Amino acid sequence: MCMEDRAPLSVQEEYAPSSICFGCGPSNEKGLKIRSFRKGNGLTMEFDPEEHHQAFPGMVNGGIIGSLLDCHGNWTAAIALMDQGGSTEPPCTVTASYSVSLRRPTPNDKILKIDSEVVELLPDRAKIRMRLTCGDKLCATGEGLFVAVTEGHPAYHRWN
Repeated sequence: MCMEDRAPLSVQEEYAPSSICFGCGPSNEKGLKIRSFRKGNGLTMEFDPEEHHQAFPGMVNGGIIGSLLDCHGNWTAAIALMDQGGSTEPPCTVTASYSVSLRRPTPNDKILKIDSEVVELLPDRAKIRMRLTCGDKLCATGEGLFVAVTEGHPAYHRWN
């Protein structure tokens, strides 16, 4: 395979290939395995829901939507904090708070897109805004506060 034929690595695959997180862990065989990529002042991703992600026939479960937004937002914060600090790897970040607004039923048989942006960036935390769309329809929005943790926190080094 030529170098040009390889798919680019997502931030999760590049910085946390052994992570077992349900939403974003590349090593969790039963997880969602989101793949987020840099875009402007945030990240972007696409997700292809599977049949078992339904809440009712044809529509994605709200908890799955929440997990997608939470993990994608968390990675947006981690990458922003890494860039701000001039580091070569992101700090381990955790969700301090997040909210989700389900704007309309989200189809289970179409590709979903989530875009995120940094709203506020401090030395150890970031406030992130997320939007989930399907085609040209806004299905959900979210906002979260994600904080870098230090040694001694149970999540510290969880991406290694």
